[in-house]
Amino acid sequence: MEATKTTPIVEPVSSGQTTFKPSLGLLDGTMIVAGSMIGSGIFIVSADITRNVGSAGWLLFVWLITGFMTIVAAVSYGELSGMYPKAGGQYVYLKEAYNPLTGFLYGWSFFAVIQTATIAAVAVAFSKFAGYFFPVLELKPENAALHIGSFILYKAQVVSIVLIVFLTWVNTLGINGGKWIQRIFTITKLVSLFGLIVLGFLIGTKAGIWKANWVDGWNMHKLIPSKDGGSIIGSSPVIGLAVLGAIAASMTGSIFSSDAWNNVTFIAGEMKNPKRNIGLSLFLGTLMITVIYVLANLMYMSVMPMHDIATAPQDRVAVSAANVIFGKAGTYVIAIMIMISTFGCDNGLILAGARVYHTMAHDGLFFKAAGKLNKNAVPGWALWAQCVVAAILCVSGRYSDLLDMIAFVAVLFYALTVIGIFILRRKHPNMERPYKAFAYPVLPAIYIVLALVFCVALIFQKPTYAGFGLAIVLIGIPLYYLAVSRKASI
Repeated sequence: MEATKTTPIVEPVSSGQTTFKPSLGLLDGTMIVAGSMIGSGIFIVSADITRNVGSAGWLLFVWLITGFMTIVAAVSYGELSGMYPKAGGQYVYLKEAYNPLTGFLYGWSFFAVIQTATIAAVAVAFSKFAGYFFPVLELKPENAALHIGSFILYKAQVVSIVLIVFLTWVNTLGINGGKWIQRIFTITKLVSLFGLIVLGFLIGTKAGIWKANWVDGWNMHKLIPSKDGGSIIGSSPVIGLAVLGAIAASMTGSIFSSDAWNNVTFIAGEMKNPKRNIGLSLFLGTLMITVIYVLANLMYMSVMPMHDIATAPQDRVAVSAANVIFGKAGTYVIAIMIMISTFGCDNGLILAGARVYHTMAHDGLFFKAAGKLNKNAVPGWALWAQCVVAAILCVSGRYSDLLDMIAFVAVLFYALTVIGIFILRRKHPNMERPYKAFAYPVLPAIYIVLALVFCVALIFQKPTYAGFGLAIVLIGIPLYYLAVSRKASI
């Protein structure tokens, strides 16, 4: 089919004369990719990964396979972004590859859990580490801001909500404010994280620790922590198909830490030369963060025994590593780094997410008000709607619970989107493709297999929240037909 016969995608416009303003370049796109990926995960999740796999080799493998999957998916999305360089990103790709229902299910899941729960989890992490400086933010009964029956709203949760509200407000003022926050905070956290890694290798590394961590480096075994989590009281070998389950359970954390790289595709309407810059920023951003994440874990293993990584207090591996490097001041160094990191991360998530709801509204599949841009040429109503849901999620679940839901649903739709590349090559073989998926069809096919294996294994390993995430997706089916019927009646 010729490119001229494909379904056209009309750039959404707002009420009045206001339209999206292309004001973001390659640097901004790369900063959105990198800044949205680095939140709090890299500082925390290696503890849970280590408890699941029990050895240095498998800890490193989990991060490498996650990085491989992330880069392959990102360069595959580069092909789709070149074909459809419009606001809405992944929602548009799924709609064009499959049908409007599939696009809607992604958009609905994005609004209900993928983007909003990620915003919430990152904001909760910000407050958690602010507690080092302000003890009133520790999650203790005496620090409750509101206590009604069994419901407790902690002051830390209030701070998380205030953070989300503030960044939402900043982004309603126009793209430039969000752009500069993203630039400043992403560059700051990249430099500080890289500096921590370098200092860890130069100051904290002890040859005996590194050697001991690799004595049994490829023996996978699940570690059994004590009730207080401060020690390991035993372990059990992981063999056969249980290996896949252990890897899947481990990857919920590493995937969460590496997620949100696709946010740059949502703001295509505000990118200069989107056909070139989106695909390039996807590759540069994911490659850079993958390298940093692998180096960070090598640094952890060079300064701490695997036992200490697995039993880091409250899973704060980076804090334990920094205490080795800097002494007692290390706790505060990491706390500041994570607060900077999560602040910038949430800004990128909030900035990009609302563009999906805006595009859905123009398709008649979301609230009509979300399709309007305010006087600053940004989707103000959609930003505030996203803010409300994220704020609710701040008080609805624990950090780990949010990870399980986000990882399952996000990877499921990543797999469907990469499958869409195969579909679109058959449907529209002559359509312009400024980029083509690297090593097609081999690498995209490998990604699809790995992603689907991960999703299936996670359902068996952590059925409650993976199942809850799947239920949220399925709830979107009747909502879609309700939206279609309402659209037809207008």
